Amino acid sequence: MFEAAFAPAQGDTAPLREPEPLREPGAFDALVREIGEDGAGEVRAVFWSDTSARLKQFRTLELAQHRSKIGREAHSLKSAARTFGYLRLATLAQQLERTADALGDAEFCDLLERMDAAFAAAREQEPQD
Repeated sequence: MFEAAFAPAQGDTAPLREPEPLREPGAFDALVREIGEDGAGEVRAVFWSDTSARLKQFRTLELAQHRSKIGREAHSLKSAARTFGYLRLATLAQQLERTADALGDAEFCDLLERMDAAFAAAREQEPQD
């Protein structure tokens, strides 16, 4: 699995550190206990689909014109990723949410690349329903 530490985005004063774990073990099992295996599987399938669409949508939005929308979409992605325990994706989405108003185009593109990579890595670790 590819592991790397990244420099903080411009305007983000967080120190350089190791990336979050890809996912929280047991998060899906907790969801299964709450809503059942079938329900959790269905919700996870929607998460994969919605997240893929959201990540593609970010690339169609002009940063200068859609900072507010990007921030809202990042907030939704953060919440959904946390529900399933995808910690790295949730953290990157939170970073986008917090910095959407100040990011430059290069930092925005870098963050989207990192989010795409976190999403792809999460998909690789999960069974394909």
